Amino acid sequence: MKQKLIAVIDSGSGGLSIWQAIVALLPHESIVYVGDHAHLPYSEKTTAYIRRRILLIVHFLAKLQVKLVVIACNTATVAGIDYYRQHTQNLPIIGVVPVVKTAAEVSKKRSFAVIATNYTAASRYQHDLIKKYAGGCNVINLGCSNLVRAVESGHVKGARVRRHVEKVLAPLKNSDIDYLVLGCTHYPFLAPVIRDVVGSGVQLLDSGGAVARHVRRVLEQSRTLAKTGRPKYLFLTTGKAEKVSRVAQVLLDRKIHVTKANI
Repeated sequence: MKQKLIAVIDSGSGGLSIWQAIVALLPHESIVYVGDHAHLPYSEKTTAYIRRRILLIVHFLAKLQVKLVVIACNTATVAGIDYYRQHTQNLPIIGVVPVVKTAAEVSKKRSFAVIATNYTAASRYQHDLIKKYAGGCNVINLGCSNLVRAVESGHVKGARVRRHVEKVLAPLKNSDIDYLVLGCTHYPFLAPVIRDVVGSGVQLLDSGGAVARHVRRVLEQSRTLAKTGRPKYLFLTTGKAEKVSRVAQVLLDRKIHVTKANI
């Protein structure tokens, strides 16, 4: 490709929600997506393991001469965004974290919840995020990694999924919150079900739009933003390409061809 690509990395297919947001905001940008499906879920791995996997993928992408990398995984970002930057030269790396600051700014009740993977919810990073930006709020911090498995299997609607979401969100039943932060990039694909379970009085927030705008700012500053041209999209996985292709097509509602990558 003549045009340099943006790279998007996730432990699996959740980062496709970030891919969607970038495509919507930057329609001329070509993107390579890498899902580390052979090694998910990251939430059950050690910090050292997650860092090693992400760095391997970043170095793989650097050889493709990508112009920017998005770590489209809250768990991977929390595990070591500064570490990845320190070990990668001359390549901008953007992470994704739960939009706690936004929730604190818009919550009229000063009470909201954050749902993330167990790793992210328990991390010092997230606790510091809440303390820094939402110190004056009542914040319910929920950890749940099981919803990731539902998305990875392509099950994002139906009675069974709804029952599972109801069980996960049960601690919020009697809470007086007005916002729910989706702190995992997999969760926006469950947004219709989650919205139905929490009711119309609770608004959902995710990181997609904020990450896409950050990508645009970085590319504008480096004068590498693509303003014209027809984009090309490459999808790679370390897992089973056929299965990942089927799931990606369900999540994005479009024809997707995923290629196996040995990383």
